[in-house]
Amino acid sequence: MDLGLANKVAIVTGASAGLGEAIARSFAAEGANLVICARRAERLAQIKKELVAKHGVSVLDVAADLADPATPERVVNMAQQQFGRIDILVNNTGGPPAARFEDTTDEMWQHAVDLMLKSAVAMTHAVLPGMKQRNWGRVINVTSIAVKQPVDNLILSNSVRAGVTGFARTLANEVAKHGVTVNNVLPGFTRTERVEYLAKKTADETGTSAEDVVKKWERDIPMGRLAEPREFADAVVFLASERASYITGVSLTVDGGWVKSLI
Repeated sequence: MDLGLANKVAIVTGASAGLGEAIARSFAAEGANLVICARRAERLAQIKKELVAKHGVSVLDVAADLADPATPERVVNMAQQQFGRIDILVNNTGGPPAARFEDTTDEMWQHAVDLMLKSAVAMTHAVLPGMKQRNWGRVINVTSIAVKQPVDNLILSNSVRAGVTGFARTLANEVAKHGVTVNNVLPGFTRTERVEYLAKKTADETGTSAEDVVKKWERDIPMGRLAEPREFADAVVFLASERASYITGVSLTVDGGWVKSLI
């Protein structure tokens, strides 16, 4: 199946590891040019080198912290200067610390909002005018299964990612007539550094081992295993493609069946 992504320009944030890196690699495999953004400059440079060598695409790497309010405009301006347009935006950030409500502070809440919600809003604000002008665009937010079924000890992520969901669902209706789709993709338990951190955090709190925590998660997943990052990334890339032109306003779970809700 030709996804129609050759020579499209995609921004992928949080692209130095985990889901973001996997998404960038899947886009490159489809021939899309990339702007990859994250805090780890050396890792971004290495990923850029690999993608250019393997797929022959153009890649701009931008080291930046999305919790900084000045970052979104800087990243988008650099992308515009390099490629002249942005077709696809993937808003993906690392999650905030695991915590229960009574252990959180005002500073933790503000950082979570800045990192996950305000960065997505600002990045979208910056790319949307061009997408509307060209009558084609894709905005995809990487959120979490927690917006459908809250995860214990993740009150910051559960709360703020739900805000991203409301933002995206409302925006989808506003821009659909301009050929722009807006969707969320919800990762379940996936083999990433973030999930390793959560497993260790849970193990420390419950007096078990990280391996036992992962085994429990796997027992709760109908498919009986954690996802691989590539499996999640391919769902994101499909929603960004020409083939997904009539899909907007959805929150797609990629969780092996973990969420038990009907919709």
